Amino acid sequence: WIGVPTKVFNLGVYRREAVKSYQSYDFFRHDNEEAMRIRKHCALVALEDVKAYLTEDCGQIAVFDATNTTRERRDMILTFAKENSFKVFFVESVCDDPEVIAANILEVKVSSPDYPERNRENVMDDFLKRIECYKVTYQPLDPANYDKDLSFIKVINVGQRFLVNRVQDYIQSKIVYYLMNIHVQPRTIYLCRHGESEFNLVGKIGGDSGLSTRGKEFAQALKKFIKEQEIVDLKVWTSQLKRTIQTAEALGVPYEQWKILNEIDAGVCEEMTYEEIQRKYPEEFALRDQEKYLYRYPGGESYQDLVQRLEPVIMELERQGNVLVISHQAVMRCLLAYFLDKSADELPYLRCPLHTVLALTPVAYGCKLEMISLNVEAVDTHRDKPSTATNNLPKSQTPVRMRRNSFTPLASSDTVRRPRNYSVGSRPLNPAGSLLFPKARDVADEQKLQDSVQVVIPLS
Repeated sequence: WIGVPTKVFNLGVYRREAVKSYQSYDFFRHDNEEAMRIRKHCALVALEDVKAYLTEDCGQIAVFDATNTTRERRDMILTFAKENSFKVFFVESVCDDPEVIAANILEVKVSSPDYPERNRENVMDDFLKRIECYKVTYQPLDPANYDKDLSFIKVINVGQRFLVNRVQDYIQSKIVYYLMNIHVQPRTIYLCRHGESEFNLVGKIGGDSGLSTRGKEFAQALKKFIKEQEIVDLKVWTSQLKRTIQTAEALGVPYEQWKILNEIDAGVCEEMTYEEIQRKYPEEFALRDQEKYLYRYPGGESYQDLVQRLEPVIMELERQGNVLVISHQAVMRCLLAYFLDKSADELPYLRCPLHTVLALTPVAYGCKLEMISLNVEAVDTHRDKPSTATNNLPKSQTPVRMRRNSFTPLASSDTVRRPRNYSVGSRPLNPAGSLLFPKARDVADEQKLQDSVQVVIPLS
């Protein structure tokens, strides 16, 4: 979500491909030699896919999702990482709370492909026996002796306690920060935009206008909706812009204002209609349609900038219980993309209509989404993604997928130089590949990039 190319390699998927039909926990017995051979083979195949992803497919983080509960398996992973100059960060989840274990089995494992059309009692019995199979050979990470030089975090009883060992870099610290903020308690996150504004009525973007008559009607409808839901300990967050504050004021409940929830900054295009932008800044208008996620308004922000700005909000949402976030179209798209795992290409075109509440309920491996219209009419501010045929990009401007930085870091040694993504009238002083990156530094730069590649290894 924050722009670091990441992929999960779940060993269960490889196992189910090798063994088409799961029979019972016997497959996980340590004395089942044939099963142990299959499991090791699957691990080796998955590691080769990890290698291909990190070295050939521009990946930067690979999550090798398997039990990895023995020192032999972890040593195999460490050897693999050393041979390929990858960093390793282990994540060990330790849980001895029977209630948490039972709840996890019922929520996650009942829907697992391992248990098609099985009743809950049989699934519970089989998976508890599978856990017993793992216990026989389980060797926890040892921060005092054997594993004292490894980088890892132990998560104990789903976040009651943590043990962190030798965090080496920024990415590992971000992983630790994230894991120490999430929880698995039932909750719902409600997202909605402010009521229709005066600027919405005339098609202007940005600015700080107040609510229209229909926008005020929506605020009252939202108050009724929230009251009917009888939500326990609901927190309400808004931006610092007038239209979200007016919407929250109508609820008659305490609320918090977050400046970082303000709408995307349109720079010189603030308080203009799209027709005015196209007429006054035709090249800018075409550039934004060509690459909406990365395009930055002159003097303003891009969606990529907005994602970075909203990261603290995401972390706080992960920490909280029930929350209603009253924000703006671009902000809501970014939050929605995080919880629904949408790509950078999809994010700027997610539909977030006015006067509609989106209820997000975190579940195993994702989020359940419910869209609730409060039946108050409003203008439609959504713009569909333009087709290539209608893109009016000037012939002198070659369409290139660009980033803000001087070049895009890749996992492979064949680093590609790419120009900065600039707006008309704000071109960089030095083109990429000249004074910024002299030839003499190529080897050092590439080694630095290679050193940034990570393999995250969960233990569960």
